[in-house]
Amino acid sequence: MDPLRLIADEVGFFTRQEAKSAGYGDRDITRMVRRGIWRRIRRAAYVFADVWRQLDDVERHLIRSAAVMHSLGDAVALSHASGVVRHRLDSWGLDLRRVHVTRLDGGAGRVEGDVVHHEGFCVDDDVEVVDGLQVLRPERCVLEAGSRVRNEVALCLMDAGLRAGAYDLTRLQASFDLMRHWPFAHHLEIPLALADGRSASVGESRGKWFFHAAGLPMPELQHEVRRSDGSLAGVTDWYWPRPAKLGEFDGKLKYGRLLRPGQDPGDAVFEEKRREDELREITGAPMIRLIWADYDTPAVTRERLNRFLGRAG
Repeated sequence: MDPLRLIADEVGFFTRQEAKSAGYGDRDITRMVRRGIWRRIRRAAYVFADVWRQLDDVERHLIRSAAVMHSLGDAVALSHASGVVRHRLDSWGLDLRRVHVTRLDGGAGRVEGDVVHHEGFCVDDDVEVVDGLQVLRPERCVLEAGSRVRNEVALCLMDAGLRAGAYDLTRLQASFDLMRHWPFAHHLEIPLALADGRSASVGESRGKWFFHAAGLPMPELQHEVRRSDGSLAGVTDWYWPRPAKLGEFDGKLKYGRLLRPGQDPGDAVFEEKRREDELREITGAPMIRLIWADYDTPAVTRERLNRFLGRAG
């Protein structure tokens, strides 16, 4: 077994020095990279190309951020988008091409190759250890990442942390109160007012932002529908009470999550159809379903929702 495989399996990458300790000279290292067996992911850090090709952007960012922290040590902590990823929160909408760190040693902010160095005031409680690496608290990572993106993405980040139990609304609000006058942070008041963590996915959080931005009535979230005997028939993503209307977000992974061991996907779709029929029969309410593509055609989707909600005029 290649000792470098063991190292990479454990931490995600191996260093140039570790390759030399395993018997590879400078020419050997260059040859392995040129032959496409190894891949250089940053200065003096390598991965096995066959493994790297199978990883998604988030998994690659986890490895690159670990390599950055190996190089920079205790002088920094992962923050912003890199902190969001390291805390294993949904990172939809974030640019993961560079690793973000906050200086703990008073160093200047700058962009240096594949790393963005941020200046920032930190106290001991701001820093946690995750996977053996220093990372800023999840609520601060979410807010600082959210400060550099549009409000829709910021809301999805806030909801992601609440949904994962990384923090509660009190902690999120308290952290924002300390940061509200920092550069780029003021606009976060708007998504923070909408954040509550009940949205079960990024798609549902995007729906919540869409209703707000389009001037549509805000629905109740995760509305329980019960049968006459009090048993739970189901929970709908969205519910508009007057007049009664139901709404669901259908992400491409939804039916995969519904699958039981050994269940055929077609059976899961059929069961979901029966569930929808029962919810409509109990409530007497119609149901609308949104998919990812609907958010890409906002004018069309707004008109469709207006008609559904009886607001076409």
